[in-house]
Amino acid sequence: MKTKIAIHGVPMDLGQGRRGVNMGPSAIRYAGMFDRLNRLGCEVEDFGDIYVDTRQKAEEDRSKNLQEITRVNQELAERISTNIEKGYFPLTIGGDHSISIGSIAGVSAHYENLGLIWYDAHGDLNTDDTSPSGNIHGMPLAVALGLGNQQLTNIQHADRKVQPENIVIIGARSLDEGEKKLIHELGIRVYTMHEIDHSGMSHVIKDAIAYLSSKTDGIHLSLDLDGLDPEEAPGVGTPVVGGMSYRESHLAMEMLAEADIITSADFVEVNPILDEKNRTAQIAVELMGSLFGEKLL
Repeated sequence: MKTKIAIHGVPMDLGQGRRGVNMGPSAIRYAGMFDRLNRLGCEVEDFGDIYVDTRQKAEEDRSKNLQEITRVNQELAERISTNIEKGYFPLTIGGDHSISIGSIAGVSAHYENLGLIWYDAHGDLNTDDTSPSGNIHGMPLAVALGLGNQQLTNIQHADRKVQPENIVIIGARSLDEGEKKLIHELGIRVYTMHEIDHSGMSHVIKDAIAYLSSKTDGIHLSLDLDGLDPEEAPGVGTPVVGGMSYRESHLAMEMLAEADIITSADFVEVNPILDEKNRTAQIAVELMGSLFGEKLL
């Protein structure tokens, strides 16, 4: 795994309905991200936060706050693409999950067959037509597949950013009906909490690595902190009970580090307003440590 890391902060909360997640990047930095990554020998450069205009505007689209979310994600995609050309591992911190639209778009131009691990309680596979809320943080995986509003799917380039057979969703336990239909139609590999409980995280990650590594030339990890159980990670906007444990999540990151297949990542949906003493941001930083090779001995 690359050790030259570019940090991109995106204080975005326009993609969902609860304020506070815009403070996620600051909370993650405050939780000791730099010290932890530096101790692992990583060369870390923080490129700061992308400006997000959070002023309320009249809604003109089915997807809420479409114009500003499009602008921010276009800027993020350009920054990430530029830093990949300079040899950086792009690490994006947020911010709601709509920022993955930009991170995936920026990464995708640099790989012929990008793989994607979606570590999340949700599928985020809604479109304008299927979303119950119009919140774009429930749409980024669909956008990566070229589905949904063209302003979003055309960010950076108009092609599909990732093929459905190159995606694995880990930890799903809350899917809308439109998302379930799309998963079956496209044959997306999903490891629900049932599979994790039945077979164990070790088996799930081994299977996911085998499934992706032979047919991809780079793998992006998109980790939503609501993938963890809210008893352990309470500071998220859309908590769903019955999630992955702290230890299971560390094991997943450790196994991905050992496989040395992750080429970019984002950590999203940290909401310090809903948190307990910055606990969720601290977990995010600890999981980053495991992803970048931190070991007990």
